[in-house]
Amino acid sequence: VAGRWVEGDGTGTPLLHAVAGEVVANASSDGLDFRGMLDHARRTGGPVLRRMTFHQRARMLKAMALYLTERKDSFYALSAATGATKNDSWVDIDGGIGTFFVYASKGRREFPDETFYIDGPLEPISKGGTFVGRHICVPMEGVAVFINAFNFPVWGMMEKLAPALLAGVPAIVKPATLTSYLTESV
Repeated sequence: VAGRWVEGDGTGTPLLHAVAGEVVANASSDGLDFRGMLDHARRTGGPVLRRMTFHQRARMLKAMALYLTERKDSFYALSAATGATKNDSWVDIDGGIGTFFVYASKGRREFPDETFYIDGPLEPISKGGTFVGRHICVPMEGVAVFINAFNFPVWGMMEKLAPALLAGVPAIVKPATLTSYLTESV
């Protein structure tokens, strides 16, 4: 929350192991400063991301994917608590990390090493060609807010984060409460 780890107030909702029934974690958003999250994303995250080129943002995605790949065994162990099978976890965890790798590759291959993207050729606007236009794509200012489903706690988050971050837009993820401990771990 606003650049630091924050716990919600109170005892929260107990999140149970889907097989064994014991408490895996407690989830609470009580006391969180939602306006502060948005302000931080707009004032801190957004300007930093917009100053980065597509290639820098793509390298950031790749670095994050490599970091997560090194730790995925712990994610698999935690995913079992959600009731996911090994194949479910593979689609979710490796699929999510793989999405970051794909967008990292696309960002370096399909976009310039610039903070903007030129879309299409010059368009003549005046009859004599003295006035022309060109579309230039730049990162949107604002914040992407993602509310995720319980059944893909990793991939559901990462499939949305990858294009947002590559596009230079900060994001806030609200994971599904039931499997939020896995999302938070990733």
